[in-house]
Amino acid sequence: MNKLFYTMGLIVLAIVSAPAFAALNVFACEPEWAALTQQLAGNQASIYTATGALQDPHQVQARPSLIAKARSANLLVCTGAELEIGWMPVVLRESGNSAIQPGSSGNFEAAQYVAMLEVPTRLDRAEGDVHAAGNPHIQTDPRNFLPIAEALSQRLIQLDPANTAYYQQQLATFNQQWRAAIAKWEKQAAPLKGVPVIAHHKGFPYLNDWLGLKEVAELEPKPGMEPSAAYLGRVLNELQQHPAKMVIRAAYQNERPSEWIAERAHIPAVMLPFTVGGTPQATDLFTMFDDTIQRLLAGLK
Repeated sequence: MNKLFYTMGLIVLAIVSAPAFAALNVFACEPEWAALTQQLAGNQASIYTATGALQDPHQVQARPSLIAKARSANLLVCTGAELEIGWMPVVLRESGNSAIQPGSSGNFEAAQYVAMLEVPTRLDRAEGDVHAAGNPHIQTDPRNFLPIAEALSQRLIQLDPANTAYYQQQLATFNQQWRAAIAKWEKQAAPLKGVPVIAHHKGFPYLNDWLGLKEVAELEPKPGMEPSAAYLGRVLNELQQHPAKMVIRAAYQNERPSEWIAERAHIPAVMLPFTVGGTPQATDLFTMFDDTIQRLLAGLK
């Protein structure tokens, strides 16, 4: 009898200890959307992140592993605004998964829920990586996460109504913590308002808009085009008329152009995480902005 009770106890313990079954399989295009989905869905979602923080999100190969993950996804969470235009159409087509195709409830594009910056008045691919809907790097302004989180939570509820109360509570908790964090970051970042900076790539208009940074030059002659030595020389000459306090770049970008300018202009080169995992300190959405602010402030010293 004792052996029977012992065996039954082990069975019960195994059941209790087993991980909860995830209601949704989520394919997140970028680390920031994987992190946001984790905040909102918790243990109700199994999340796969298609790209890494040290990977250019414009330049991704539609590998068989990505297609296989997309094939079993209930929900696709991407930036949109043509950021993934070079690889996502292939993944969607080859996956054969009707649940995540454009227009379906399983296809979520974050850029649809924010006010886009740098919307071009004309489209000309000769001008580099120009996006018709506007600049897609919306994740550098924390304020954008509030409407996106609201919309993503509603999508989770639509796909998994059985867990509605759970998703609502997760959203409420995130909103409270996120608004408090934004207030903290804005107070810390007050010294950055009006500071002139150089950017490696057109990756920071939303960050600039939030913090009041003044971008005076870019190292890329056209978006997505690596600068030549001659072009960097022209940028250096322009700094005599429009001096900058620092040059900033995303973690995934080549450091050599910014280091070249920094050395000759006698200003610091500041590498920002750009997304979750971009630096060792940026382990989630909250620490991503913690680290961004601290790195920018360090650049002023």
